[in-house]
Amino acid sequence: MTGPTDVRGGGGSGGGRSPVRVPDDIRPGEPVDSGARPPGHAPDRPPGSGGQPPGMRPALRGATRVVAALLVAVSLVHVVMVFLHVAPPNQISRRYAPQIQSWIYPFFEQNWRLFAPEPESAEPEISVRTESRGTDGVRRVSGWTDLTAIDNASVRYSVFPSHTAQNMLRRAWTGYVESHGNSDVSYSERAAMWQEYLRNIAVERVTGGRVGAVENVQLRVLTRSVPGYDASGHTLPVPAAALETRILPWWKAKNA
Repeated sequence: MTGPTDVRGGGGSGGGRSPVRVPDDIRPGEPVDSGARPPGHAPDRPPGSGGQPPGMRPALRGATRVVAALLVAVSLVHVVMVFLHVAPPNQISRRYAPQIQSWIYPFFEQNWRLFAPEPESAEPEISVRTESRGTDGVRRVSGWTDLTAIDNASVRYSVFPSHTAQNMLRRAWTGYVESHGNSDVSYSERAAMWQEYLRNIAVERVTGGRVGAVENVQLRVLTRSVPGYDASGHTLPVPAAALETRILPWWKAKNA
């Protein structure tokens, strides 16, 4: 293997220049690149460019920060609202009661029975019928449709039962009873909200979202006491007096 070749610069008269040592793998006449890179090596990019047009990454970072700040703010507001809802009554919860209730109900309602289970003592069976007007102008009333039976059928034998089918209708009725009692007149904003919520569920179930399909809806609720069990595990009979029937007034199906 030969060593580097000495190439003297200058020519003619007495340059007196020092020899330049050229490696053997550089052929005469071939340009020398002191920063040569292996074949296929991509050229250097400005730091932080990431191969994207200038200005895109700062804008993306700014949008990410804004979204993160909004999520944190909403989470803090939700935690405060839930805390004021479940905490004992105080001056703050009384002063901002309308705002707290509008935030909590009906989607974030806190049911403390989750931590101290209390089995249901009664089972409501909710049915609905509709009133519509035909092309001849005659008003027609449909038969009763058992919404509870439809929900139970969709849950039974399902590997992944729907949370909506299990709880939406039942919770809507429980909220209606708690806010109305034995009266069907809404004396508060919360009672009116539960009535509208229950009505909208019934209308959506019977119409499938078809606007104008019905004019009015009416609900019938049969409340049956949950049967108990004796010491041997046999079901105890439920007396006929334990069945309670409640028929609600006709509600207009508009705004549903």
